[in-house]
Amino acid sequence: MIAAQIIAARGVCKSVSTEEAELSILENVNVDLAAGEVLAIVGPSGSGKSTLLGVLAGLDSATSGSVMLLDQPLHELDEDGRAAVRAGSVGFVFQSFQLLPGLSALENVMLPLELANIADARSRAMQQLVSVGLEHRLGHLPAQLSGGEQQRVAVARAFVSTPKVLFADEPTGNLDRATGDKIIDLMFELRAEHNTALVLVTHDQMLAARCDRVLSMYDGELR
Repeated sequence: MIAAQIIAARGVCKSVSTEEAELSILENVNVDLAAGEVLAIVGPSGSGKSTLLGVLAGLDSATSGSVMLLDQPLHELDEDGRAAVRAGSVGFVFQSFQLLPGLSALENVMLPLELANIADARSRAMQQLVSVGLEHRLGHLPAQLSGGEQQRVAVARAFVSTPKVLFADEPTGNLDRATGDKIIDLMFELRAEHNTALVLVTHDQMLAARCDRVLSMYDGELR
């Protein structure tokens, strides 16, 4: 049985205009991702990894080329259209956690469900926080949590809507090795449970070695 295609990107280029010249960030990039597959994107800082992640996820648009995400042509859609593709089907985990400081752990995890008008948002969010070992931190604000706990909340929020694909940009970058390893174990466990495809931008070679495939990026090109 052939796995469904989650991402099919062809000839993706991204450039920005500066006062001096046109700056090329991505150059003729091709990426495929199958359902349930784990892909690592590695490379030096400034090579275009995070920009590529944003384009593949529809957070940013390519200058040229095509990006199919979940069979939807992101390159033909405006910002609202790309947001509609992401809703309920795409999750994110960032290095900086991106939790809302005025909301509790439970409320942060409930948020994507509430935005999607899902009725049992509270019970689903509680269940997801239990699965990441934070049942005793439901009412705590992000500032009351350790870095590892905040990232667990972020992982719970990313998986609570059972996304088909999760994009993670240096998910362990702000964590010590032991805590980072626990977060990665957690992401792989949830991936196995939900058959979620993962795209991981990382400098961590140990993490990359655990992935199904590794793509190396240098100066905006994949090698």
